[in-house]
Amino acid sequence: MKGDKKTIKFSLVIPCYNENGNLIILHNEIKKVMDKLSRLGNYEIIYINDGSTDNTLEELKKLKLNEKDGQDNIVIINLNRNYGQATAIDAGFKFSQGEIIISLDADLQNDPAGIPKMIEKLEKENLDVVAGWRKNRKDSNGVKILTRTGRALRKIMIKDNVHDTGCTLRVYRKEAIKSLDIWGEMHRYILALLRWKGFKIGEMVVNHRPRTIGKTKYGYSKAVRGFIDLIYVWFIQKYYQRPLHIFGELGLFSGFVGGIIELWMLYGRIFNQMDLSNNAWFILGFFFMLMGIMFFSFGIIIDLLIKIQLNNSPYEKRYYVRDVIRVQ
Repeated sequence: MKGDKKTIKFSLVIPCYNENGNLIILHNEIKKVMDKLSRLGNYEIIYINDGSTDNTLEELKKLKLNEKDGQDNIVIINLNRNYGQATAIDAGFKFSQGEIIISLDADLQNDPAGIPKMIEKLEKENLDVVAGWRKNRKDSNGVKILTRTGRALRKIMIKDNVHDTGCTLRVYRKEAIKSLDIWGEMHRYILALLRWKGFKIGEMVVNHRPRTIGKTKYGYSKAVRGFIDLIYVWFIQKYYQRPLHIFGELGLFSGFVGGIIELWMLYGRIFNQMDLSNNAWFILGFFFMLMGIMFFSFGIIIDLLIKIQLNNSPYEKRYYVRDVIRVQ
């Protein structure tokens, strides 16, 4: 196993932000599990340093796999600033070379010991993704309340039947993750996006451990951003290929209401000599008709923008990699 990308079977993607003190322990746990799986093929471990402000990068540079074999398949992607977990995962996914990609957190709460059974389930049931389910969570009550609220909203808006969309411990086939482009808090909706694309998803109960070193990165501000992204996911699932439909429906409704009001005002003007110069209903009807035209215009513009994006129009890069370090 010499780190030849052409023979890599497994890629482990691990986003890291201020996880000094956890990484050596986590790395040893991963190595113990993956060395047993190495009979199935080579593996690489990709750590993404998401703009950490502690000694995370220095600790990552100290990691080793197997010195006697001269392995060099530990990769550190060093982002130039903190972009968030979704972007860090996206960077790791895009760099990964394995046929099977495994993601997990760096905070020691995800237990790598569950990886072999997840891979077995992926192969045995011919799935595209096996997602971890932290059935017995070791988080604070505040975090649990936020996650339960988020789960209820997902069921209502995107009919997400997955128990745990926040668990990073997952096993993917390469074809699934290469179809993704994620940012913001979108890592919570990866499974919804993949299901929408037609990939087969399974779940498995995994061990969840309490955090013992460092502080949790999840809080109320992330929950708010996650709700905004939930609305985005709902929209693209329902109207991505036909945005003119929703804006057209809104435009028709607004134009119809405005038209009815204006006809009523016209009737009053003709038969009752109603003064329309300062009539609030007349202004309101005109406003609704104007909004109808605007909704239609928005729908056409968004439809054209999506078609441009689908035709691979160039766009500004969302994140920048300071350097890529191969630990030897």
